[in-house]
Amino acid sequence: MKYESFLIAVDFDGTIVEDDYPRIGRPIIFAFETMKKLQEKGHRLILWTYRRGKALEDAVAFCRQNGIEFYAVNKSFPEEQFDGTYSRKINADIFIDDRNFGGMRDWGEIYLNLVGENKNQPSAIKKQKKGWLSFFRK
Repeated sequence: MKYESFLIAVDFDGTIVEDDYPRIGRPIIFAFETMKKLQEKGHRLILWTYRRGKALEDAVAFCRQNGIEFYAVNKSFPEEQFDGTYSRKINADIFIDDRNFGGMRDWGEIYLNLVGENKNQPSAIKKQKKGWLSFFRK
């Protein structure tokens, strides 16, 4: 089975840490451990957050202190330059956010779906077909 790596956008407040914006909340159980494992498996993580300025710098520093260095912060790739004339939406294969429809999955479930340790069982996450009609195809 061919191993596939993903570009994963991860929110900060309410996802990596408990929501205490603009302060930094307590880490959510297994968040840092799961992100470290994802990086070990070759996935690239983007910090995708509403934070900016000092609050963003604090969040990046907090993650770095906990062993996470992001591939990019609030952009699709490290070299991307923000230009206010186009959308801030980033390109990622997977988004992990507490504001997901249906709520935030727990980091243990995220770990099992993306990493899993059973090599005979394929990951539960597959690249999605593009377009709204794919919603109806199972």
